[in-house]
Amino acid sequence: MKTAIVTDTNSGLSAKQAEELGIYLIPMPFFVGEETYYEGKDITHADFFEKMRAGEDVFTSQPSPSVITSLWEKLLQDYDRVLHFPMTAELSGSYETAKALALDCDGRVLVVDDRRISVTLEQSVRNALVLLEQGKTAEQVKEILEEERFDASIYIALDTVEYLKKGGRLSATGAAMATILSIKPVLQVKEGRLGVYKKVRGMKNAKGVLISALKNDLETRFRGVTMNIFAGYSGGDPALGEGWLREVQAAFPDALVRLISLPLSICCHTGEGALGVGCAKAW
Repeated sequence: MKTAIVTDTNSGLSAKQAEELGIYLIPMPFFVGEETYYEGKDITHADFFEKMRAGEDVFTSQPSPSVITSLWEKLLQDYDRVLHFPMTAELSGSYETAKALALDCDGRVLVVDDRRISVTLEQSVRNALVLLEQGKTAEQVKEILEEERFDASIYIALDTVEYLKKGGRLSATGAAMATILSIKPVLQVKEGRLGVYKKVRGMKNAKGVLISALKNDLETRFRGVTMNIFAGYSGGDPALGEGWLREVQAAFPDALVRLISLPLSICCHTGEGALGVGCAKAW
């Protein structure tokens, strides 16, 4: 049976990468002021952060149901099954929306609840490709990846708390004190949920926390598991990411660390200058 794979730009995949992999990519919408943009389609990272620095309000959204169902309908003309990979249900309604829409597809669309986002979601998609090449059915792939959904971890250090304040996760007073004291929150995405891992003073200390936290996960939670390692950053300056990649690679000299520019739908919440590390089981 032929199986198509669908995900969205929350995975961090570009249109070019998706085409090379042979998967189908839905651009995530977001709002800048009153304008709607689609990631990878009508705005560059540089333009996005220029608007953010200018004080424009940014908000995320979900793809419209019609965009999702029209893609599925087109794919089901040529494929027997569709494996659909939305971002974690703990951080978005995308999973529940897709699951409800799939009820009208006679079991031919399988929505994978893998509790992933960004690089870990991308790794899940890549794992699905490997499993399909091994001869697994779409149903088997879904079962395997959902069983392994928690074999992944992400840590992100924020350079600004402005967007935590705007999102209601931090009071104005707390944000002001954090700015005055140069407090940098280190957030963790674990089992699909986002929470505060630690608060430290200055990005230098925050970077140390990121690396030590990931090392601890690899030595404890994921001991004996083949994991891919990632470094990520937010911002329009590639030099920020390249410098961070060198630091992460030096901390994990036996691994090939891959760098990603965080998806804009995530940058809406992190702001500019965020740094992250992650790992995910690789097939």
